[in-house]
Amino acid sequence: MRTRQGRAGATARRIGAAVAALGALLAAPGLAHAAGPSPSYRFPDGVRDVKGGARNTEGPVLRADTAYRSVIKPGGKLYFQLILDGEKDTYASAVALPGPVGAKLAYGDSIKVSLQNANGDDCDSQRRSIGSAQYPHPIAASAYRSVRRSLSTCQEPGTYYMVVERESDPTSTPADWGLDLRYTTEPTRSGGGPNTAPSGWPSASPAPPSDAPRQVHGGTGFHDAATLSQGQWRDSIRPGETLFFQVPLDWGQQLFAAGGLGSLASAKDGYVGTALSVQLYNPVLARATEASAPYDGRQKQAALEPLAPVAYENRYAPADDTSAMRVKGSYYLAVSLSPDVGRTFGDGPYDLTLRLTVRGAAQSGPAYAGPAPDFGADGSAAGGSSARAGTMKLVAALGIGSGTVLVAGLGTWTLVARRRAAAAGRRVPGFGPPNAW
Repeated sequence: MRTRQGRAGATARRIGAAVAALGALLAAPGLAHAAGPSPSYRFPDGVRDVKGGARNTEGPVLRADTAYRSVIKPGGKLYFQLILDGEKDTYASAVALPGPVGAKLAYGDSIKVSLQNANGDDCDSQRRSIGSAQYPHPIAASAYRSVRRSLSTCQEPGTYYMVVERESDPTSTPADWGLDLRYTTEPTRSGGGPNTAPSGWPSASPAPPSDAPRQVHGGTGFHDAATLSQGQWRDSIRPGETLFFQVPLDWGQQLFAAGGLGSLASAKDGYVGTALSVQLYNPVLARATEASAPYDGRQKQAALEPLAPVAYENRYAPADDTSAMRVKGSYYLAVSLSPDVGRTFGDGPYDLTLRLTVRGAAQSGPAYAGPAPDFGADGSAAGGSSARAGTMKLVAALGIGSGTVLVAGLGTWTLVARRRAAAAGRRVPGFGPPNAW
């Protein structure tokens, strides 16, 4: 009897330890639900909160390849300082997170990112607007500083300024927007090379993938974007939701991508003009291109226009969509579904299919004057794993010690979470919250 009691006690202790570990896992930074009704976006563990300066002298100093979280008010203008050398190109980006859910937005509501030198000269700037998808969804803008012999400004080392500005229509909801800020660097080429963009590339769309769709769960943002390869992928998406995916591309590879909505099980009358939006961003979060599709209850597809193969020389192209295909690394697909789809056809979820073709074999890249950058899963030159990958590693480590007890606990939590999410009209992708920043 004592032996059985001892075993039972040991089992109870293991269960208790597993439950405690599970609780710690779910409470870990980057995995817990954020307070408030803001749209979802998962930041990485260790993200730093920072407040932008109203003047350049008040701007905090940011470090390269570090994620920062901030807030910008309607009509706001924020300064951040970057200490740059005179040897590397620099890319600065801001992801704007409009909210709250249900906020009214206008076509021209926008975010602008500029990179300025000590004299106030713009090295580069980019403005991104909400556009026709006038509902809360993440948008990213970026600016860069190039070190080139042919340029006369923004070449010297010293203090530079990342300036983030927000423009808001008077009729839009006057709520704060969250910001995901970062900058990264890229060494210049060693010994020079071509300084003109390629004159042409294959533009004929390939035959669509014929393999059976594989299941995937899109991430809530750039940091936890689900990794895809060539083929067909299946997910589900709810009205008002944005899902993120990443596609690794090497030098010389060309991406063809499309996103499609499935048909309804039963016919319903209605039409939504900009129902599905698919945006493509490069590894340093410069927008390459986008496509949209309407929805009337029957299957619809939004296909991206053919893009140039990844090449260093693309940066010399005048067209933004070609210039964006300038570095190898993870290219991001942000897929959004309009809330109007829910108001017209119901809350869903709706079947989402992604079709990807990667054409071309990997080629050798440029000879850099320094270590070649690896623009990995988080968009930084140092690379890095997504929040979901880190979570699964922790789950695996915990599972080694607690066996099937933890697996059962995770299964129970997932089932409960999905039921709660279904009751609240939300989805539970992986282990993270669907929509909170």
